[in-house]
Amino acid sequence: MFILNRKKTEMVQPEAALPGRPGPIPTAETHFLSGRPLKSDPPAGHALAMFGMGCFWGVERVFWKLPGVWLTRVGYAGGFTPNPTYEEVCTGQTGHNEVVQVIFDPATIGYQDLLRVFWENHDPTQGMRQGNDLGTQYRSGIYVADEEQARLASASRDAYQDRLRTAGFGPVTTEIIPAPAFYYAEDYHQQYLAKNPAGYCGIGGTGVTCPIGTGA
Repeated sequence: MFILNRKKTEMVQPEAALPGRPGPIPTAETHFLSGRPLKSDPPAGHALAMFGMGCFWGVERVFWKLPGVWLTRVGYAGGFTPNPTYEEVCTGQTGHNEVVQVIFDPATIGYQDLLRVFWENHDPTQGMRQGNDLGTQYRSGIYVADEEQARLASASRDAYQDRLRTAGFGPVTTEIIPAPAFYYAEDYHQQYLAKNPAGYCGIGGTGVTCPIGTGA
């Protein structure tokens, strides 16, 4: 069991990753709640953000409830295997993280507001796990679309690290990197907790809040 767990929490080397497939796996056509096309590009004046916070079922629900969020979708990113399946990601041999993409209206909800939701709804100090969910697919990550998102993400990490340290937590392990390729997860994963209201996903925060300000 120890060897298996260690394998799941160690990032696979690119040459050892599963081969994947040349084309995308099937997914939903529309968002279960809004009916909008799931693969929509951001409308004019909207922006795209991407986060990993553990099990993407609960993470997506956290974000779709926010005013100003136009669309959410879940998938896999940050690994090496092209067009992976959920079963492949769960082996730990693709390198991918479970992530949610958020299309939002900055006039209603700013990127900093999304960052606050990100930090306060999971524990970003746990490394390759989130609660009882163990593996590289559950790591904390912010996948930035541009230099401004990168600046704000880094400033927010520093602010929360100070608060977390004061509260007795360890170092933040969140990766902040340019947004990698996003692969849509299967149909049944999209808006899972809206389709299955009694479903479980153990996403919870540290209880640490922080007015992150402008990041300037």
